[in-house]
Amino acid sequence: MASVFAHEPVLLDETIRHLHLHPGSVVIDGTIGGGGHARHILGKLGSDGTLIGMDVDGDALRATKRRLEDAGVLDGRVHLVHTSFRRVGDALASLGIQKVDAVLLDLGVSSHQLDTRERGFRFAEAETHPAPLDMRMDPSSGQSAAELLHRASEAEIEGWLREYGELPGARRLARAIADSRDEHPLETNADLLRVIRETRVGRGRQHNPATLVFQALRIAVNDELSALREGLDAAVAALRPGGRLVVIAYHSLEDRIVKRAFRAGENPCTCPPRTPVCICGGVVTLRVITRRPIRPSQDEVGRNPRARSARLRAAERVALEERAA
Repeated sequence: MASVFAHEPVLLDETIRHLHLHPGSVVIDGTIGGGGHARHILGKLGSDGTLIGMDVDGDALRATKRRLEDAGVLDGRVHLVHTSFRRVGDALASLGIQKVDAVLLDLGVSSHQLDTRERGFRFAEAETHPAPLDMRMDPSSGQSAAELLHRASEAEIEGWLREYGELPGARRLARAIADSRDEHPLETNADLLRVIRETRVGRGRQHNPATLVFQALRIAVNDELSALREGLDAAVAALRPGGRLVVIAYHSLEDRIVKRAFRAGENPCTCPPRTPVCICGGVVTLRVITRRPIRPSQDEVGRNPRARSARLRAAERVALEERAA
């Protein structure tokens, strides 16, 4: 049974403050989810503002539409687009919008996706209530985790577990998955959990190793890290000078990509260290606002435990003519 698509917005006050919104702003919420951030963003835009809400999950867009309708704020200011934030440029072109004032990317998997058993994102209660091994953020396209594990080579599986899950014993588990699928296809989360337990990887760790395995597969299924890199580039290109980019990440792989992208935007020079004058032609695109990531308070984590790992970073688009020094 699918859960109601509720969205407890993480780091809400910090997000709104760093987006630096004003009446008339044009804003992209690239991962609109259940519309938790979107409702508060709309409250800052006035009657002349515009919100472009994007999400790869059609359920999210339908839920957002209902919530905004119920709140009486779904009007001509709001455009909902079923697509990935990696395609920000295409979405803006379809709406006839050239530049925006702010972009928000709230990454990771939503509470609804986690809590909807049929989506296969979690392993809790897998043995008593097995669910399809799906993990697609857009169930209407792409390959499910079960299909991916069926066709992937042992080396590919090991690479996902090692790179995306940072899992000790990645090779051993990849071999066990490859051996197991020959006799019994991995079709449910219970099937995968059985192999993880039999392989006994990650024993002695504080957290269940299945957490890392499911994270790795989810990232592989949805091509999340490539989407993030492309999405960051597209977001920066869409911002007008002075526009803000705010990103909320939930694990170190995402946060590292955001940190490096912001750093490269602020310091793009690739010349050798002792070159007296920059000759690489690197163009400065960003000014980093958050030198350290902003974390949720203890009070917020108490209200919403899933905010625990959130890290917010913000940057501002600079004038196009600025170049590396």
